[in-house]
Amino acid sequence: MTNLPRTKNRPDRKSIGKSSHKDIPKDSGKAASSGLSDIPPGVPEIPGDVPEDVGAVLTIDLGAVAANYAIMRKLSGKANCAAVVKANAYGLGDREIVRTLVKQGCNTLFVANLKEAIRARRTSRKPDIYVLDGFHPERGPDYLKHKLRPVLNNLAEIRTWNGFAKAENVPAPAAIQLDTGMNRLGLPEYEISALAQNPDDLRHFECALVMSHLACADDPTHPMSAWQKKLFDRYRELLPDAQLSLANSAGIACGKQYHYDMTRPGIALYGGEPCNGISLGLKPVISLMGRILQVHTAETGESVGYGATHTFTRKSRIATVSLGYADGILRILGSSLAKSAPRGRYGAHDLPLIGRISMDLITYDLTDMEAGQCRPGDWIEIIGPTNDINRLADCARTNSYEILTSLGSRPHRIYKRIG
Repeated sequence: MTNLPRTKNRPDRKSIGKSSHKDIPKDSGKAASSGLSDIPPGVPEIPGDVPEDVGAVLTIDLGAVAANYAIMRKLSGKANCAAVVKANAYGLGDREIVRTLVKQGCNTLFVANLKEAIRARRTSRKPDIYVLDGFHPERGPDYLKHKLRPVLNNLAEIRTWNGFAKAENVPAPAAIQLDTGMNRLGLPEYEISALAQNPDDLRHFECALVMSHLACADDPTHPMSAWQKKLFDRYRELLPDAQLSLANSAGIACGKQYHYDMTRPGIALYGGEPCNGISLGLKPVISLMGRILQVHTAETGESVGYGATHTFTRKSRIATVSLGYADGILRILGSSLAKSAPRGRYGAHDLPLIGRISMDLITYDLTDMEAGQCRPGDWIEIIGPTNDINRLADCARTNSYEILTSLGSRPHRIYKRIG
């Protein structure tokens, strides 16, 4: 790791130019390390062209996304490895992520709704794109114009899509989702039986995919996965031949019996380990750095933050950092409800988070560091290689999905490109 450039309130900081979502310059390490030997080794590098008014920097490593896709594709064996890029690619930027995945050979994408699907299609003409929330008849022409495939979730939708395809006189490929026990979306058993008895409901469109979704695959020992697979196998026999898909990220890790013809990794692509207690060797995709706005001293008996929930038992140094729950630092992390206290990282130092998370600010305890280290304008790693989204999610008693999708729009984004 290279050293960190000063910010304006540090005496020897070099001037910072304007920037917007740029790649990390290949020579930024040399520029950053010049004359800054007092910064400890291991402090992550912030490029010198980050705007002066930026309080947080979110770096998204597209090479890590590509590497994680390669891992999931290998684990998928002979199955086609698709990708789930819904919710703005789990908050990381769907356009950049889609371009990266398509370049890696991904030929099928899944999104949540029509708006996301159109964005994905405008990003790339190549992949098949499935829309998980079904068919909306009033937007029928958009599905055809952008070559989108609805995931049909009930018998009424199937009949409507079938009639639409007949009227338009086009094959209009689509997927059919079966409910195998989640009771969210998908045909229940009685609708599957009705569909099997009325083949005309499928006559005018191509059923390109039959799919379902695993509820408990994050726990590889949970019996529900095997039960859902058994239902899926029984139901699919009632329908015409089509590609089959059951496994999400966790389902892929549960074994090849869940892979069928197509797998649908999502969270694993973004560095979230999908199964409890199992590491797939995924690469961390993001780092989140917060700028120190102020360092000050608190006396014994004083407190910090709203509610005065943290009282100092010794004279202490506090770093106030420009991040908060408006940036996705979940409020629970600063409360007694957290499973454990998250820590920031500065060089080799783990810094305890203290006090409540507020909208724009968090505070860290610097007391155990040498005086003079961690000064205003320095950066603290909130999420990074040694403090990844899985660890933060565990502290917050949630999952890595929520950590990623909660990231706000304020942090300055840098896409670290492949090569």
